[in-house]
Amino acid sequence: MEKPKLLILDEPMNGLDKQGVLEIREVLKELNREGATIILSSHYAEDIEALCDTVHEMNAGVLTRIG
Repeated sequence: MEKPKLLILDEPMNGLDKQGVLEIREVLKELNREGATIILSSHYAEDIEALCDTVHEMNAGVLTRIG
C-alpha cells in the first residue's frame, strides 16, 4: 500500500525484537511525516511515548483523554 492516509494498528510491535521495534517505529514516524493519520493500540508505554502526540485510555470500557 503506497502512501496510506489512515492506518489502524493493534499492537504492531508485539513479538518483535528490539531492532524490529525500532524499524517499525521509524516507518510509522515517516508515514506520519508524510501526512498519514495513525491510530495505534498498545499496552507498552514506550511505544506510546515514542510515537503518539494524542493519547486516549480505556478504563472500564470508557474512552478518556490523557494527553
